[in-house]
Amino acid sequence: MTNTPVTTLYEQDFYLWLEQTAELLKTGKFEKLDVANLIEEIETMGRSEKKSIESNLEMILVHLLKYKYQPNKRSNSWRVTLLEHRQRLSRDFRNSPSLKRHFLETFAHCYQGARKMASVETEITIATFSLECPFTAEQVLDEDFLPE
Repeated sequence: MTNTPVTTLYEQDFYLWLEQTAELLKTGKFEKLDVANLIEEIETMGRSEKKSIESNLEMILVHLLKYKYQPNKRSNSWRVTLLEHRQRLSRDFRNSPSLKRHFLETFAHCYQGARKMASVETEITIATFSLECPFTAEQVLDEDFLPE
């Protein structure tokens, strides 16, 4: 007799697993929960929220750099991108205020990534962009701020 791995509902039908897990939680049937996969999904959700903050922050920083260093190419499209990503961060912070801490903790790191992206996109040498972020966290989040 061979040991064949048992395929769980989590592996077979993720959405159905979610529905059943929610029902088990609502009805207090905690002993029937697939605890290991539930923990994994909760941790994954947290990582996903943090990645979203970093992605939006980098996009804002790239566009602020482009706006600052390429004044002759400024466009409404850039302003819309800035507004969109600032609004996303605002919503994220409204729904999960503790994410603001992650925003501040990764600000400098995200700026370094944004510097590289801006350099590639603009074809401006990376040394042109300062090592330290020329924008404050408040400016990055301010929907009306544009580096003139």
